[in-house]
Amino acid sequence: MAVSDVPVDLGRDEAREAAARELSDPAYVSDDPNPLERAIDWVLDRLGELFAGAGGVSGITAVTVLVVVAMVIVIVIRLRTGRTARSVRSGAKVFGTAVMTAAEHRAAAERAAEAGDLAEAVRERFRAVVRELEHRGVLDARAGRTVDEVAAEAGQALPALAGDLRGAAVQFDDVWYGGLPATDEGYRRLVSVDDRVRG
Repeated sequence: MAVSDVPVDLGRDEAREAAARELSDPAYVSDDPNPLERAIDWVLDRLGELFAGAGGVSGITAVTVLVVVAMVIVIVIRLRTGRTARSVRSGAKVFGTAVMTAAEHRAAAERAAEAGDLAEAVRERFRAVVRELEHRGVLDARAGRTVDEVAAEAGQALPALAGDLRGAAVQFDDVWYGGLPATDEGYRRLVSVDDRVRG
């Protein structure tokens, strides 16, 4: 169809058919929406149907509802995966109420590892690292210190171990507050960090 053959005023159905014909061109296949875009389109379609069914919903009300829905989605995503979740998780304290030495935490970690409780082994080994750092005077013995504070403060005092300490803190967080499974390899990395701190 030549450009001059296209009517100036297309009806709704004619425009949709013309758009469908145009978009069926293989040149557009590479621009297909990804799954996230399709999900967003689906949500927007459902909201459009909701507003169309409500009849008397004004444009301002519709925009307000869309903004609120978008904000809720962003907040949920940030809480589950973003910096907010990390700060909530890492705000948890490293130690419970019992006071143990680094050696006692190490022994508890080894017992847990032998029993196959790798999550507990990770927690106890990280606690051993912190107690060792306190014993050596790298960290002051302070109640209520968080995982992130351990990594930041000890990393400043021991720059050569900063990356290892940060990795240990992330592992502790991921296992205890992020719901990820502990692994034997991860526990062995934590043992290696502990050995380097002791050395």
